[in-house]
Amino acid sequence: MYEEHFPHKRYKHTLEFLQKIQPKPTRILDLGVRNPFSEVMEKQGHQVINTEGEDLDENFSAVLNENVELVTAFEIFEHLLSPYTLLKAIKAKKLIASVPLNLWFAKAYQSKTDTRDRHYHEFEDWQFDWLLEKTGWKIIQTEKWANPVNKIGIRPVLRKFTPRYYIVYAERK
Repeated sequence: MYEEHFPHKRYKHTLEFLQKIQPKPTRILDLGVRNPFSEVMEKQGHQVINTEGEDLDENFSAVLNENVELVTAFEIFEHLLSPYTLLKAIKAKKLIASVPLNLWFAKAYQSKTDTRDRHYHEFEDWQFDWLLEKTGWKIIQTEKWANPVNKIGIRPVLRKFTPRYYIVYAERK
């Protein structure tokens, strides 16, 4: 089965959530450059348009497209300095977004080699909910899941029980 060969553990959870919310093929704007999960969505029959690497803090023209039914943002908002402006500008009526949760026992992710691959925000669930509500979204459904790793130590044990990812389905108010 294809799902058993996902390159990332979170793909399975994300796909299951997407299928519950949007089981029929739809036109999706996926924030972020084309990636393996774009292909997963296409294999489910969705038509996926990705952004092209533009700085979404500065240029959010892609979300002004009214010809998409759903915007997805999987682990994107934590990289933005101000996700508020982008979320406010989205014209689509439906949004599925996931973010990494702030872990009290680990610092925010920061790549040592790629200055674009850093987390400016790692949210608590209530913070992300508040951001969505302030930008005109009504939260319909949410889920959290842990991200266990096969390592030895206190933090790996904590990762088995502590939710790391938070995904939200919201609609325009």
